[in-house]
Amino acid sequence: MVIKNKSNLKKIASPLIIMAILWTAGILLWFITKKIFYLFNFLYIGTSIGFGISLYVLLPKTKKAIGRRVSQLLIGNYMLFFLGFMQFENMQIEGFFFYLFLGIFAGAVIHYFVGKIFGPLFFNRGWCSWACWTVMILDLLPFKKSKGRIKNLGYLRYLHFVLSLGLVLVLWFIFSYRDTYYGVNELYWLIIGNIFYYIIGIVLAFVLKDNRAFCKYICPITVFLKPTSKLALIKVRIDNNKCKLCGLCEKACPMDIKITEYVKKNTRVLSSECILCNECINACPEGAIDNNIAFDFSPKEEINFLKKEKKNSKM
Repeated sequence: MVIKNKSNLKKIASPLIIMAILWTAGILLWFITKKIFYLFNFLYIGTSIGFGISLYVLLPKTKKAIGRRVSQLLIGNYMLFFLGFMQFENMQIEGFFFYLFLGIFAGAVIHYFVGKIFGPLFFNRGWCSWACWTVMILDLLPFKKSKGRIKNLGYLRYLHFVLSLGLVLVLWFIFSYRDTYYGVNELYWLIIGNIFYYIIGIVLAFVLKDNRAFCKYICPITVFLKPTSKLALIKVRIDNNKCKLCGLCEKACPMDIKITEYVKKNTRVLSSECILCNECINACPEGAIDNNIAFDFSPKEEINFLKKEKKNSKM
């Protein structure tokens, strides 16, 4: 029993370290700004992530996804309902742009910089699977296995990003609109924006039989996430000595990454489409896949590894 407890303590060392880092950030910001919000914000998020990852590492393989779902629900609901509906912060990407123009260091600004712009340099696109309030709903849909990507639709998320930024620029410079901080306009924007996201995400999921269709084709946040995630220290690693190239990891990957191609290249998974959901790790019967910390970089997106033609996926 003592050995087992020591083993469990070793397993949760990583989530405890992540929790401690976020707690420290909250304490320092509180000390510097004298605002209790920063202390509460980082303590809550750090605890939620630490608890979710701890559940993940301690639960058996068949139930590990519960840990990710718990983290997703805790953080997603906090961002959407507490910061959004209760604090009247516009957590949509347009709100982030408005706060930058206003020069306001709001919770949304902290969230975007930590979770979506600079944070991925360390923890990759973990936000997409462990904390996103849109995916919090989409993951409840029944299409767990991807049918493969539709070629050349990924540009839509870049178009969405440009349209969102363009809308803010037009309202700001032409109509002199100012998104009032902690105002009811922000609440309306948040509600309408999220309804739009959920409707599009759910419709796409049912049409394409893919829970992650919104992430692959529409989500504008990936424009922030993809460049810095290329440099991420945490990535998926495959042990070539254990891997049998069975392809089960690829079948489990919700983002359609051709993982075995990285095995052949003897590199970590360098794709900026990886969301660190760990489904490939759970699917591997040889225990050949894990996450590790290292430095590597691929300036060119391994696009051929990501695309599965729809006709091939039906074969």
